[in-house]
Amino acid sequence: MAVQIPDDSDFSSFKDQCLGTQGWSRRYHKGGVTVWCRPDDSDNVQKIKMKIVCKGVSAETLYDVLHDTSYRRKWDTSMIDTYDIGRLTVNADVGYYSWRCPSPLKNRDFVTLRSWLPLGSDYLIINYSVKHPEHPPKKDFVRAVSLLTGYFVQSSGADGSSLYYLTQLDPRGSLPKWVVNRVSQFVAPKAMKKIYKASQKYPEWKRKHNPHLKPWTFPEQNALPCISLSELTLQRADSLENIDESGLSEEKSKHSDDDDET
Repeated sequence: MAVQIPDDSDFSSFKDQCLGTQGWSRRYHKGGVTVWCRPDDSDNVQKIKMKIVCKGVSAETLYDVLHDTSYRRKWDTSMIDTYDIGRLTVNADVGYYSWRCPSPLKNRDFVTLRSWLPLGSDYLIINYSVKHPEHPPKKDFVRAVSLLTGYFVQSSGADGSSLYYLTQLDPRGSLPKWVVNRVSQFVAPKAMKKIYKASQKYPEWKRKHNPHLKPWTFPEQNALPCISLSELTLQRADSLENIDESGLSEEKSKHSDDDDET
C-alpha cells in the first residue's frame, strides 16, 4: 500500500470514530476525562479513545497548542525531542517525535505523516507512521508505530470546547498486560489533563512569543522544505525488530509513576 495524504473521507471517518459509542468499552471516567478502549480484529492492536471537557478554552486555542512545537517544548515533559522534517501540502507534513517512557520501559520514537483540517469552529489533526530514508530507527529508541492517531477538537461555543484523542498505536515489544492497563487508566488521562492545563496558559505565552506566527493556519509562513510522497514508505510493525519487555517489573513502574507526578 502506498503512502497517501488523508482526504475528506479519512477525516470524516476519524470524526465518526471519536463521536461513536458502538463497540467501545469505558475504562475510566473521572475529573472531566473519559477513556474508552476497543479491540481491533484486523490489526490486533487495541484502540484507545479519550475525551476531556475543556471549560473556558476555545477550540482554536486547543488546536494551536496541539500544533505549536515551540510551546510543546515548554509543557510536554514526556517529550525528548520533536522536529518537522518537511511539508507535503499546505495541510500535511512529516515530523519526528520521541517520547520518554516510564521506567523501566525503553523510550519510543515515531516518524509520522500528519495532516490537519479545520471544520468551521471544529478542528481535526490525524497522523500515521511512515519511513523516511534520512530518519531511520535510532539505537537508543524503540521505533513505535502509529496505525492511526489524532485529535478532534469540538467547539462548545462560549462554554469552551471538548478534546477527543484517538489512537491505534503499536508501541512495539512484548509489553505485559499491566503496561497496557496503566496506559488507559493512568498515563492517558494524565496526558489529557496536561494538554488542558497548557491550553489555559497558551494565550498569554503566545502573546510574548511570535504571536503572529501560525504556519498551520497561514501556509505562507511555512518555511519547511518540500518533500515528495515518493520519498516515503509505510511504517508497519512487521517491518521492525520485536523488543521483548514482557519481563518488566510492575513495581518499578509504579515508582516511576510516582516520580513523574508534578
